[in-house]
Formats: sequence, C-alpha cells, structure tokens
Amino acid sequence: MAMTTEMSGSARTYDVRTYGCQMNVHDSERISGLMEDAGYVRAADADAADVVVFNTCAVRENADNRLYGNLGHLRPTKLKNPGMQIAVGGCLAQKDQGDIVKKAPWVDVVFGTHNIGSLPALLERARHNEEAQVEILESLEVFPSTLPTKRESTYSGWVSISVGCNNTCTFCIVPSLRGKEKDRRPGEILAEVEALTKEGVLEITLLGQNVNSYGVEFGDRLAFGKLLRATGDVEGLERVRFTSPHPKDFTDDVIAAMAETPNVCHSLHMPLQSGSDRVLKAMRRSYRQEKYLGIIEKVRAAMPDAAITTDIIVGFPGETEEDFEQTLEVVRRARFSSAFTFQYSKRPGTPAATMEEQVPKAVVQDRYNRLIATLEEITWAENKKLVGQKVEVLVAVGEGRKDERTGRLSGRARDGRLVHFATGDTVPRPGDIVETVVTYAAPHHLNADGNPLSHRRTRAGDAYESGRTPKLKGVSLGLPSVGVPAPLPPASEGCAL
Repeated sequence: MAMTTEMSGSARTYDVRTYGCQMNVHDSERISGLMEDAGYVRAADADAADVVVFNTCAVRENADNRLYGNLGHLRPTKLKNPGMQIAVGGCLAQKDQGDIVKKAPWVDVVFGTHNIGSLPALLERARHNEEAQVEILESLEVFPSTLPTKRESTYSGWVSISVGCNNTCTFCIVPSLRGKEKDRRPGEILAEVEALTKEGVLEITLLGQNVNSYGVEFGDRLAFGKLLRATGDVEGLERVRFTSPHPKDFTDDVIAAMAETPNVCHSLHMPLQSGSDRVLKAMRRSYRQEKYLGIIEKVRAAMPDAAITTDIIVGFPGETEEDFEQTLEVVRRARFSSAFTFQYSKRPGTPAATMEEQVPKAVVQDRYNRLIATLEEITWAENKKLVGQKVEVLVAVGEGRKDERTGRLSGRARDGRLVHFATGDTVPRPGDIVETVVTYAAPHHLNADGNPLSHRRTRAGDAYESGRTPKLKGVSLGLPSVGVPAPLPPASEGCAL
C-alpha cells in the first residue's frame, strides 16, 4: 500500500541523482515512479528537495569519493533543514551497506540493488523512528519491472529484459552486487513494449547486464533473436536497440534478426575490453581477438551500414606494450564509430585488484592518450563517409550542448550517431522525426546545416508538447520467487560486460 507523504497540507518533494550505467538510469525511473506513487512530487528546485536520493555506481575507483563528497556538500543543508531526508541506493550502497551511515551519519536511508521497492517505506520508518534505516537484501525482492515507473522521455524508453550476470570477469564487481542473471518472460517484455508504444514512445532499448545471454534461465539459447523479431510486430514501434551484448553469446541468429527486422536499428554496442588474447584470458573474457573480429565481419556482411561501438579498458594488470598494440590493431580493423574508453580502475573485491604487475599510472595515461588519438582518427574518417547522405533523426532533448547558441536542434540517427541539424521554417519537437542531409562530420558528431527534407510530427512529440511522459504501473511477471544467488567473483564503466 502506498504511504502518504503529506505534511502541513503539502506533498513532500524529491530529487533523484543518478550515476553510472543505463541500468542505473532505468532504476532511477523506477525510483521516481515509486516516490510519486507514495505521494511525493518532483522538486522544481533540486537543491530544495525534501528527499534527495543518490542512485550510485561502484564500477570506477573514484565512485566512493564522489558519493561521500556529494554527501558532504549536503550536510550543511541537512543541518539547516532537519526534516530533509537523504537516501543512498544502487551498487555502491549494495557494496558498502552500513558503512555509509558510519561515514555519513546524516544519511537517513540506505537500500540496495535488490530492494528498490522498499524505499518509500524506509523513508517513512526513518522519519518515524528518527534514526537511519539500512536494508540490503542479497537477492531480488521483486523483479524491477513490477514496480511503477516514471519515464524521463516521451519518445524513448528502456525495457529491462534481465537483471544480473553469470559472467566472472576479473575486473568486474557488478555481478556480486546485482546477482545472478534472472530473465523476464518474453510475453511480459512485449507487454511493456506495447504499453510504452501506446503512450507514444517510438524507440525502445532492450536492457540487460549481458543482454544476448537472455533465455539462459529458461533454457532457450535463441530467445534473444526471437525477442528481436517479435518487436517487429509491435505497432507504432519505429526503433529497437539493445545493450550490452557479450561476444561469447553472440549468435548468427541475432545478426539475422537485426538485418531482417525493419525496426531493429543497425547499431551494435559490443564491448571489446582488450585486443590482446593474453589479456582477455586474464580478464576471464571467454572470446579472443579473431572471434570478436569475426562477429563484426558477419554483422557488416549482413548490414553494411551498421555502426559498431565498444568499450575498451587500458592498463589492465600485466598489460604489456605488445598487448596494447594488439588493442590498437583491433581498433584499426574494427573501425568503430565510437568507443567508451577507460583507464583500468582497481576495485576491492575483484580478482584483478590483487593481481601482480599493476601497470604504472604514467604508462596507463600514455597508452590511453594514444588510444584516444587512434580512435578519433578512425571515427572522424568513418563519419566523413556520411557527408552528403540522408539521415533520419529522432529529435531529442539535451543532446546538443551548443544548440541554443548555434540555432540547431539535435538527435540520433537510426545508427545511433549524434546529429546536430538546422531546423528550417518549422521547429520540430523532441520526439518528432526529421530527414536531413549531412553537411559536415566531426569525430563525435555530424552536422546537417541545410533545410530538412521532411519533418514528421509524432505522438511522442505531442506528448512532449503537452508535458506528458509515460508512467507505467508495472508489469506483473508471475515468476517464481528468486533464491539467494551463489557468490560470484566480482565491469568497465557502464556495467558493459
């Protein structure tokens, strides 16, 4: 039962602050939905919110410092406003648990990745008892999709198809914080997709820690390809994406489904992490360079226009100059359209943290700089190939930091590339579709400075104009209860596996 939050005749306000991967972004939509179901309203002024919720990430080495620094900044505000509450959730909360209130005793609630649904009750309990509440479960309380969701976008939505991960990458702490993989049934996923499209959403991203291992829990190795094909039958759904797949689970039927299902975008984010077979083995990544490049070759044979992006870690323990050169070689052969790049970050609790031959910081930085230079040379060359070509752009919010100054709007092409475009005589709304021609290419974006060829108004644009975003009550799964996962040895930024 939802709890009321009204005090002195007015509803309490909340603000959710999100760090980390797409899974956390989606979890924050669940948190917002829970808060609003409990009677809270989003704060117009985030700094004056009655409740501040931090949804944390534990992947990077500086995650702890970032959280405690932000909590420290809030302490004077909390002292001036004793009725204010601070809650900490997400992966760092799952990892640090009760240590958070020891280090920051002005925190009111700590909750983990497995019991997001408890947040409103924990806030009430902390207020009633006038003491901090720490509740961390070691397995899922309910599958997150059963929780209400306050969507942030009228035109694009995340749809979780699984949670947790069965891999044991030596650099990754995420499986120990999110648990073993639990898969939703296909019918329940499609029900959520259909509910979103009925609200006007045009684009969905299927989300999982290891999205293409979907089906492992109910014994169907081809389930993910089938799911992609099924999205093609959802009326009104124009774009389907997914993130992040693992190369070891990437099968030919998925490539065929991508190529043959019209609304599945020809974009693929597939983490590489390293191009060295020796380092991949030390990372416990169960594929090698040639297998990875073989997948890319098959994807491009089926979809020559596919844009492929990746994750790369530089400076993993024991990485030699020869190993690093192998990574550069894969980058040159794969010709990625963009990449998320990270300097190896030691995380306590992972096998890699105790490995010998930790690479000196100066060496890591030098390799990182060289990687960035190589990537930018390639991404710029690949983007230049699109000058003069027509692109279909889904108009977005917040993608172009310079839009107001340049008079452009921004959005994503079907292949995921960022496009800044001139608007012409009519100004499209976020969620509308524009066709335009690329006039300039940079390493990380495209410009289209001529008049658009067409502008299609959409229901998503109507929803944006009216200030209405989708809010779903949650999709009941009818799944059996979830047991306690076996402990896993503990990913790069973004939980990309």
